[in-house]
Amino acid sequence: MLNYDEELKKFKPIQDVDDVEGAIYGKEMIDVIDLLREMKNVNTTEDVGNRE
Repeated sequence: MLNYDEELKKFKPIQDVDDVEGAIYGKEMIDVIDLLREMKNVNTTEDVGNRE
């Protein structure tokens, strides 16, 4: 049977995971709302250009 306390003492995080986590959190992420706003801005700009 596993002794969970002993197994937890042996646990060491993988360095790669820490590196990836830092890279992900260090970047500005674009979410769906940002994409929709950008699409709206592009469409509005194109509509104004077509009216002239």
